[in-house]
Amino acid sequence: MQPTTFRFAFGPRNYRLMWIGLAALAAGFITMMFGDKSNYGEDFVGITLGPLLLIAGFAIEFAAILVRDKSVVAAPAAPVNAPFTVELPTAAPAAPAAAPAYKRL
Repeated sequence: MQPTTFRFAFGPRNYRLMWIGLAALAAGFITMMFGDKSNYGEDFVGITLGPLLLIAGFAIEFAAILVRDKSVVAAPAAPVNAPFTVELPTAAPAAPAAAPAYKRL
């Protein structure tokens, strides 16, 4: 039996994109939370820029999951060498089962 190699589904590029997306999400939440103090977040930064950063962060996270990293190469499938072969019999179909020997009341 050949040893199987363990590999991750994500490569370094995917993890970099995930960290960038998390940073964008954190910046969006912080921007919405700490907007202009005099307007209680009801300015351009709190109402417009924060949600735009959140949308960009989620888009980056989505792309980080779907992007295929070139450094992660799928190993070719090894041929299966069976130690023995099983031949199925080619016989006529069996006759239907006989009626039960007991009698139901």
